[in-house]
Amino acid sequence: MTLTDPLPLARALINCPSITPQDAGAQAVIADALIRLGFTVERQQHGPVNNLIARSGSGTPHFAFAGHTDVVPPGDGWRHDPFTATVEDGVLFGRGAVDMKGAIAAFIAALASRLKSHAAFGTISLLITGDEEGDALDGTRRILDHLVRTAAMPDMCLVGEPTCRAALGDTIKIGRRGSVSARIVVLGTQGHVAYPHLADNPLHRLIPALETLRTTTLDHGNDWFEPSSLQITSVDVGNRTGNVIPPQAAAALNIRFNSNHTGAGLGTWITEVLHRFAPDALCDITIGGEAFLTHPGAFTQALATAIERTTGLVPKLDTGGGTSDARFITSHCPVAEFGLVGRTMHRTDEAVPVAELRNLATAYGAILDSVFA
Repeated sequence: MTLTDPLPLARALINCPSITPQDAGAQAVIADALIRLGFTVERQQHGPVNNLIARSGSGTPHFAFAGHTDVVPPGDGWRHDPFTATVEDGVLFGRGAVDMKGAIAAFIAALASRLKSHAAFGTISLLITGDEEGDALDGTRRILDHLVRTAAMPDMCLVGEPTCRAALGDTIKIGRRGSVSARIVVLGTQGHVAYPHLADNPLHRLIPALETLRTTTLDHGNDWFEPSSLQITSVDVGNRTGNVIPPQAAAALNIRFNSNHTGAGLGTWITEVLHRFAPDALCDITIGGEAFLTHPGAFTQALATAIERTTGLVPKLDTGGGTSDARFITSHCPVAEFGLVGRTMHRTDEAVPVAELRNLATAYGAILDSVFA
């Protein structure tokens, strides 16, 4: 398998059905490729989760590329087997083609091309997890713990998530919104709807609480982030008949929040509003990640300059979208994200044009040239 072209490696990775958190041989494919390039590879396992840390070179700067080999379940209705990489009319189909096996293959191709030309490095690492699409408890967090223990933290990190919106090169992510979720249960007393005085309808307390949460303006955004958004995702009483007041009512909501807030602060606010209407309600808060921003500087400028040089586009510095493992890395070093156009990620018939995949490898090569100039 040639390593200077990302297509063969991307196909080999797609052929591994690594539905989170299973590995299915994906990281062995990466390890074999990196060993061929002279990297030292360390593989770690935490339960069903596989992580890979590869390193080459010495000294500064220490640049890292982070990514994940796990993918979401494919679902039904694919034109091709989602785990048999297929090229049709110049387009590569398969689960993970965009998110983000294609980007891993492109970065390794960039490394191979640079090493073939005998260009110099400082230190370069690859931090690859199999636990990004799932709970993200034993993936990048474990890798970072290991890097702290071994004093091997990089100076900067690029995450290969699909960041571009319409064309390769149009967007770099320099931050992400935080995420806080709440699962709520309001207890009541079951009874007949014709005799409400003998019952206690929990919905009559849950609904106004949810409406207060929904209609509160959290903020108006700031220079780098759009306004925070609260979405009610579920309301359920499990009621099979229309003439029974339910004994309890449950709801779920999520807030994607900007840097004006913390997850803990929003969790406290949710609980306080809920208890204003239902003092005995149960509320379980989960903080998926805090909002973060890598302030524009030398690192982001190097990325933008390299991307413009290879794609012809001036990338927008952006913080939109969901969460990524960059939320863990930001506590340790400057981090940004750049990868393929994300239009088909997580969708049926996930696909990337082969030309775009190869152009990404060229862009990654230019980023390496800029970092290690």
